Amino acid sequence: MAKSLHVKKGDLVQVIAGKDKGAKGRVIVALPREDRVVVEGVNMIKKHSKVTNNGPRGAREGGVTTLEAPIHVSNVKKLKDEEKDHDVKDHEEKPAKESAKKAADETGEDD
Repeated sequence: MAKSLHVKKGDLVQVIAGKDKGAKGRVIVALPREDRVVVEGVNMIKKHSKVTNNGPRGAREGGVTTLEAPIHVSNVKKLKDEEKDHDVKDHEEKPAKESAKKAADETGEDD
C-alpha cells in the first residue's frame, strides 16, 4: 500500500529544518515510497557527469551541473497558496441564479 504525504506536486512549501531552513519553493517531485520531496531551489547539489557517446541520441555533454536533491518530507511544511485560493474563489463566486435570470431575460420569460 502506498504511503500518502501531506504535500503533493505543485504545492508551495517552506523548509523548517536543515541547511536551507526558511526557504520557500514549489514541490517539483513527490517520492512517497521514500518519504521525500524535491523542492525548487532547495538542497542544491553539484553533479559531475562524464562525456558519453552511447545512448539513444548519441553524445551527451559532460561537466558539472547543479540540481535539486530530495529532502525528507518531515522537513517541509505546506503553506497557503494565494494563486490556488484565487482560482477556487473564482469558480465558487458564480451563482447559478444569475445565469438563470440572464437566460430568462433573453427568452422574455417572467419569474
